[in-house]
Amino acid sequence: MRKSVFYSCFLLLCIYLLPLSAFAQQESGIPIAKVKYNGGGDWYANKTALPNLIEFCNQQLNMNLAEKDAVVEVGSPELFAYPYVYLTGHGNVVFNEQEAENLRNYLIAGGFLHIDDNYGLYKFIRLEMKKVFPELDFVELPPSHPIYHQKFSFPEGLPKIHEHDGKPPQGFGLIYKGRLVSFFSYESDLGNGWEDQSVHNNPEAIRQQALKMGANILSFAFTQE
Repeated sequence: MRKSVFYSCFLLLCIYLLPLSAFAQQESGIPIAKVKYNGGGDWYANKTALPNLIEFCNQQLNMNLAEKDAVVEVGSPELFAYPYVYLTGHGNVVFNEQEAENLRNYLIAGGFLHIDDNYGLYKFIRLEMKKVFPELDFVELPPSHPIYHQKFSFPEGLPKIHEHDGKPPQGFGLIYKGRLVSFFSYESDLGNGWEDQSVHNNPEAIRQQALKMGANILSFAFTQE
């Protein structure tokens, strides 16, 4: 009931600094969204990724996620309606001043941003996130970090899903006042593994690794203090 009250207040008043407990749990489930950004990059990539991850989490972790993923612009007040948002693509990303401030307020308020490099995103997103948190740098999370040990355990850290440049996968984080506000999966491409098997023809074992890691990320985002 408390969540519904706070959610209604947000929609009416567009309050920016809401705690995580204020995010809505709609009748259809907890909503998550893909981030739409400017700059020319294909923010819309991996169309079947989030729906498949949602289905997996609802089945394997008994999460009550809305079946359909949403799309939200990075500068929109509606960003605050989603406890987890997913940003992916291959190309350029640009945040203007208002968008950077909106994203910062969202993350400080309790939101969680998962950045998933679909290939070519690395050099752009690191610069743009500096607009959001000038005082922070991405740090590589060790394999012992709790994000790798939720329901599913990844003792070696982030799994390798897609080859790209053949580099080892790395999981980076932005940590604000002791809280992980953004997870950046690099040289892994989890979203490719979440997609329908027919899209990339990944072996089912690889797809399962991607889905399990995605479930861990969502679980961690919803439960960390």
